[in-house]
Amino acid sequence: MPRDAEARTSTRADPYAPLTSQHLNVGDGHEIYVETVGRAGGIPAVYLHGGPGSGCQPDHRRLFDPERFHAVLFDQRGAGRSRPKGGREANTLPHLIADMEAIRETLGFARWMIVGGSWGATLALAYAEAHPDRVSGIVLRATFLGTRAELETAFLSTLPRIYPGLHEDFLSLLSENEKAQPLDAYWRRLLNPDADVHGPAARAWYETERTLSEHAPGRTRINLEAIKDSRRPLPSTPFMEAHYFQNDCFMRPDQLIADIGKLHGIPGIVIQGRTDFLCPPSTSHALAAVWPDADIRIVEGAGHSLYDPGIKDAIMLAVENLASKIVA
Repeated sequence: MPRDAEARTSTRADPYAPLTSQHLNVGDGHEIYVETVGRAGGIPAVYLHGGPGSGCQPDHRRLFDPERFHAVLFDQRGAGRSRPKGGREANTLPHLIADMEAIRETLGFARWMIVGGSWGATLALAYAEAHPDRVSGIVLRATFLGTRAELETAFLSTLPRIYPGLHEDFLSLLSENEKAQPLDAYWRRLLNPDADVHGPAARAWYETERTLSEHAPGRTRINLEAIKDSRRPLPSTPFMEAHYFQNDCFMRPDQLIADIGKLHGIPGIVIQGRTDFLCPPSTSHALAAVWPDADIRIVEGAGHSLYDPGIKDAIMLAVENLASKIVA
C-alpha cells in the first residue's frame, strides 16, 4: 500500500499541539489526514470521530493526557482534511478498518486503545472485532451499532414523541409517496446530484439530527424557507451518512452484536448520556449484556453530544482508568 512518508514535526510550546501530521496515501485515490499528539513512547491510542463524515477537531486532542499517551487522530475517508473531501468512492467500513491498520503499522504500534463516539463507536467495535489482537482497550461514547432499527427509532419514533413539530417539518420536504419510507427518501434525495434536491434535504437532515443530539437545543423547528437558500453552505455529514446508511453501514444484519465474542478479554468502558435521543441507553445496555468485559457509566442530565454536561469529563476519566488497567 503506497504511503506518503512526509510528516511535519511541530513545536512543543503547546503540549496538545501535534507531534506529527501527514497525509497518508491509502490507495483508491484517498489520502487520509493523520496526526499524533502527546508523548512519543506513551500509551498508544486512537480517536475515531463521528458522522460518518464529520472529521476530528483540535479539542479532541485534549481527551488524552499528553504526558501519558501517544495518541492518533485521523480524518476518515472523505472527511475533514482527508482528500478527496466528500469522496464516497471506495469508502466503506472495511476500507476504514484497513486504513486504521495502515496507520497502526506506519506508526509501529503493536496494540492501541480505541476511543470513539456515535459512528466512531461503530467503527471502534468493527475494527476491534476484525483485529482483537491489536486492541488493548475500548472507550465508547453514545453507542451506535450501525443498524437501520436504531435510525428508525431515532427519526421515526423518538422524534415525533419528543419534538412533534420538528417531525412535521422533517416530513414536509417529502411527497406523500415518500413519506411511506421517509429515511430511504431522504437518502435518495441526499445522493441526488441535483443541488435543488439534495440541498434542502441536507440542511433539514442536519438540523433535525443536531436537535436530537443536543441536551438543550437552541432550535426545535426547521426554517423551511431558509433551507431552500442555495447561498447557505451545505453541511458535509448528511451526504456521507446517506451513503453509509443506505448501504446498512456495509455490515451484515446485527454484525457487531453477533461478533461480540471476539472481544473476550478486552476491557471496555461505555459512556452513556441518560437522555441521548440518537443513541439511547438501551443500546449500550444491549451491548454490555453480551460483552461482560464492558462497564457502562451513565451521565445524568446529558444527551448525545460530547459537549453535554459531564460527558467529556467522563470520557477523559474512562481513558485514564482504562490506561491504568493496560499498564498494570
